Amino acid sequence: MMSISTFFQVVKSVLAAFVGVQSKANRKNDFTGSNASIYIFVGIGATVIFVLSLIFIVNLVISS
Repeated sequence: MMSISTFFQVVKSVLAAFVGVQSKANRKNDFTGSNASIYIFVGIGATVIFVLSLIFIVNLVISS
């Protein structure tokens, strides 16, 4: 099981990569010590949340 601090580190790393500000050292560190599937699942979750929030905002603006 993953600890809370490690989970938040994964989320932080995925969000930094999502925005495009992930440093080379952090990216290298992420994939040398961890399982890549954790990052994939968190990345898919972040993408789903992003797309759903865009749909919500667009529907909110269109309905006004």
